[in-house]
Amino acid sequence: MNTVSPSAVQYVGGGMQDELVESRRQQPLEQQGSFGLRLPQTPDPDREATGEPDEMDKLKAKLMSAWNNVKYGWTVKSKTSFNKMSPVTLLGHSYLLNSEDEVERFRLAFVSRIWLTYRREFPQLEGSTWTTDCGWGCMLRSGQMLLAQGLLVHLMPRDWAWPDAQQLTDVDFEVFRPRSPARAGGVPIPSFGSPRGSNTPEKSLSDQAPKCSQKQRPESVRDRQVEPIHHKLVTWFGDQPPAPFGLHQLVEIGKSSGKKAGDWYGPSIVAHILRKAVAKTSVLHNLAVYVAQDCTVYKEDVVHLCDLSLSQTPPDPSSQAWKSVIILVPVRLGGEALNPSYIECVKNILKLDCCIGIIGGKPKHSLYFIGFQDEQLLYLDPHYSQPVVDFSQVNFSLESFHCNSPKKMPFNRMDPSCTIGFYAKNKKDFESLCSAVSVALSSTKEKYPIFTFVEGQGQDYGLEGNCSNHSGPAAHILPPGKLGRSNNRRISDEFVFL
Repeated sequence: MNTVSPSAVQYVGGGMQDELVESRRQQPLEQQGSFGLRLPQTPDPDREATGEPDEMDKLKAKLMSAWNNVKYGWTVKSKTSFNKMSPVTLLGHSYLLNSEDEVERFRLAFVSRIWLTYRREFPQLEGSTWTTDCGWGCMLRSGQMLLAQGLLVHLMPRDWAWPDAQQLTDVDFEVFRPRSPARAGGVPIPSFGSPRGSNTPEKSLSDQAPKCSQKQRPESVRDRQVEPIHHKLVTWFGDQPPAPFGLHQLVEIGKSSGKKAGDWYGPSIVAHILRKAVAKTSVLHNLAVYVAQDCTVYKEDVVHLCDLSLSQTPPDPSSQAWKSVIILVPVRLGGEALNPSYIECVKNILKLDCCIGIIGGKPKHSLYFIGFQDEQLLYLDPHYSQPVVDFSQVNFSLESFHCNSPKKMPFNRMDPSCTIGFYAKNKKDFESLCSAVSVALSSTKEKYPIFTFVEGQGQDYGLEGNCSNHSGPAAHILPPGKLGRSNNRRISDEFVFL
């Protein structure tokens, strides 16, 4: 069994094969052939001085963009089967799919999550020829979905559901009863509708909806009233340069970490890009993002980031002013593969109300994990190419930002490198978060917890240069006496601390 400490794995060297894989991962896709071979390049001093791509780079980017647009522009529709006898956990809520009402509750909850995928034909990314992120932007898209979920919890009413979810037609998954006497184990029971995109004649929305949805939810009037906030939130992730959390802004911020359009982004790098994006924007004044350091959340650092009374002169201890906070924790759940000892712990984290999901995925294939059933993770997949949406249009459609196809994958296929997200609205919620997450972390039998909460500040532990709200240059944390060959390679998940 793999028993690598998450907090120590950043120092673990790898084999030659890993180095070859990582060396390719660090290359922009503009420099990779379609079969994984690097195309020959001739250095151009004039171009390198200006930072502008030459005609060959432009041609390569166009060819790669065209190929990826085709590759990710279609998908084989397949229904995901769910066990109606086991609960499904989705971002802190549990659903037992043994009735149409419960299936409808789950469907509404899933469809209401914001789905951000590859886009094409957007304005060219500065300093490159890219007009699509197909093939390289999946981790940025997963990070966007994680942040979008945090903003939904921050801005929308509790248990909000998208009122127009029925536009995505009906249930696009199946439930089955295992080991039923009447059916072979695992044979699907017919779902409560036909999937979107089927060949059946189009019906009206009222005909398509499951019968139980015709009973109006008590919160539906409230949810309809906050739809303008929902629309505004989605525009913040638009693929236009001014959008505060759009791809253009995230790529621009990533340049300070040595990244550029076409590069592969790891979950740790993306966590810091999101932190900087929230700190930079003027659309949110009462929200901060904290990124854990060395698998450790320093409570006093969070307090200094969120407690507005500390910025008053003199400080007012009686003040209730407190910024809401999104806490992002980059971790590694094993060495080369997921340590099975951490699976139960991940499940317990996803059961928490304060959890806003996990960005990770399969090797070089980022996904946004939002729940699980039995031994399979539930996720949203950004690997689907869609045309860019023009937000200047009045009442633009939100349909392409919501998904009606839940997908699952086994825990043992999960890449060990990931970033876990949490949200706390106020100081009381933060204290409850620390307590609840600590209990979830203790559920593993592994010697090393996934991460820890400690009192004090990072500077108390010699981490002055790595505070989450620090805007200085990136720093790599390496223990004394470990300057060996393995330090010359970058960790496969960009497990660095900025």
